[in-house]
Amino acid sequence: MIRCVAIDDEFLALEVIENYVGRLPFLELVGTFTNALEALPLLTGEPVDLLFLDIEMPDINGLAFLRTLKKTPLVIFTTAYSQFAPEGFEVDAVDYLIKPIPFDRFLKGVQKAQQRLQPSATTIHPDHLFIKSDYKTLRVALNEVLYIEGMKDYVCIHTTGQSINTLLSITALLEKLPATGFVRVHRSFVIALNKINSIERNTILIGAIKIPIGDQYRDELMKRLT
Repeated sequence: MIRCVAIDDEFLALEVIENYVGRLPFLELVGTFTNALEALPLLTGEPVDLLFLDIEMPDINGLAFLRTLKKTPLVIFTTAYSQFAPEGFEVDAVDYLIKPIPFDRFLKGVQKAQQRLQPSATTIHPDHLFIKSDYKTLRVALNEVLYIEGMKDYVCIHTTGQSINTLLSITALLEKLPATGFVRVHRSFVIALNKINSIERNTILIGAIKIPIGDQYRDELMKRLT
């Protein structure tokens, strides 16, 4: 069962989400709020797996509110404004749904969250990991991983011999990797430190591959290289 919370300043929007959740037996709606700040006690005091979150709200913007949470559940943004989509995916949102939200589009977003919450998607061992990709589970040697690229709905693990797509977030995968060997250098890239050939200004070279360095990740990268 996936425990959900919905935050939206429009009662009608909350009713739609409540109706949609009620049609899916694997979802449990444990709270609805028209004010994000009122949801804080629940989000900090009880386990919540998935948050349906509006962006344009009074008192505090949904994106700003999300950044205040110390422990962040998976998030699906529900909004009438498409211009916030890039920021939404920068905070590793599962999906970004534009109102009015059709049920099939809601279901697709929830299924993405369901995939991320499956504990069997990745299994980490000291020198390798098992990755679920499509209908197969693949063994990947950690010393063969060059870099990991975050896409919209999945991540791509690039190794010396292949590229593997899996329905995980880049944040979730990074948390499972050994911290001494990998570092995030951009919102969309994690690299293997021992595969760096050179760094030229704001670009890392791994072989012929050029990977950008994000401003907010530069200090941590430099610290890890010294």
